[in-house]
Amino acid sequence: MPLIIITGLPTSGKTTRARQLHAYLAARLGPDGPYRLHYISDATQGVPRRVYDLSPAALPAHVRSANACEKDARAAVYAAVKRALSPRDIVVLDGLNYIKGWRYQLFCEAKNVATPSCVVQVGGGVARARAANEARLAGRVGDGGAEGGGDDGPYERGNWENLVFRYEEPNPMTRWDSPLFTLAWDDDEAQAREVFAKIWDVIAGEGRKVVRPNQSTVQRDKDPGGDYLYVLERETQDIVKKILERQSDEGGGEVSLPRVNSSDAGVGEELVVELPGRKVGLPQLQRHRRAFVAMNRGGIGLEAVGSLAAARLRESFVGYLNDAFEKDG
Repeated sequence: MPLIIITGLPTSGKTTRARQLHAYLAARLGPDGPYRLHYISDATQGVPRRVYDLSPAALPAHVRSANACEKDARAAVYAAVKRALSPRDIVVLDGLNYIKGWRYQLFCEAKNVATPSCVVQVGGGVARARAANEARLAGRVGDGGAEGGGDDGPYERGNWENLVFRYEEPNPMTRWDSPLFTLAWDDDEAQAREVFAKIWDVIAGEGRKVVRPNQSTVQRDKDPGGDYLYVLERETQDIVKKILERQSDEGGGEVSLPRVNSSDAGVGEELVVELPGRKVGLPQLQRHRRAFVAMNRGGIGLEAVGSLAAARLRESFVGYLNDAFEKDG
């Protein structure tokens, strides 16, 4: 069942709204509901807020340069989401979720298990969120150890300002940030429940869309036309070659490609690659090709999508490129 990604500035009221949404869903599902409900946050995974602090006083230089602590924290949260997410589960992910690439990764995970996802942005303005953090800093002595990373604890001032600077607003025009719902700091209970009802409709009601798993990976199988790895290399190289040949000098736009290799019979302009708004070079195409080949080389853990054929490989690689170009753009 769906993944609900909460995002917003630090100390903007995200956790309050996430808990309200969780309570609303729990009441609507009831004790014998058809879905299991999960709440995941940094706090539930034991991730302290100091892992986001990249100031010299907080972390040594080699750790800051690699963002190692932050990456480990995201890995822990991602593992928890992956364990919980399924067609029978609803996951409310509370957290900053401030990097668009991270939200894209979560979107892809939901798509891989054929379940919808949505983003809920909690907004209240920078000044108000800063004031909330200052109030928590002032009351730190009596906050029961919030410095360790509780949901209601403060951020160090430098850390808070840095996170605000790095925050990437969700964009409803992109697939991974859509549908996007917004809750303001001042929204009362009635307004919040109205938004929650819309979220319910998207994830479990009549407005829920059918989600198809990502077809950029294919199940390894016997191919009557030759060795699997040979076919994989041959078809992806041919796609790269034709993109380089057919894209315009200005770049961008669409490139039509045959569904089968030009050396085979029945050539047809059936596949379309949607290029970003610039000319794509060989290094970028080869990087994506190597990643695709690596994903499909062993066929480990991939879902069956039918018998392998050269045309199917080409279709999958084109789908992978379209996803990659949209992400890069």
